[in-house]
Amino acid sequence: MTEYATDWRATGACLSADPDLFFPIATGTVAAVQIKKAQHICAGCRVRKECFDFAMRSGETHGVWGGTTPEERTRFRRRRTRLARRAWQRPPATRAS
Repeated sequence: MTEYATDWRATGACLSADPDLFFPIATGTVAAVQIKKAQHICAGCRVRKECFDFAMRSGETHGVWGGTTPEERTRFRRRRTRLARRAWQRPPATRAS
């Protein structure tokens, strides 16, 4: 992941949106509607990648960041860990003489 200054937050598409939209308290259909609205705002954001990277680096476990839910970020972390383990366990390539 790339390091970014935190000034990216000042240009986020979410700046003028209700913060509660990105941190739903309800569950079920109500939360799903809020999440979809938040993700719609994120979809057109110029700093979506920076936001996602921040959430991944800081281990954010709540809210919509970079258009992703906590569950999506958890799946991404697990997938990345699995791929890293496989790469580490793979035997070194042998050269043919």
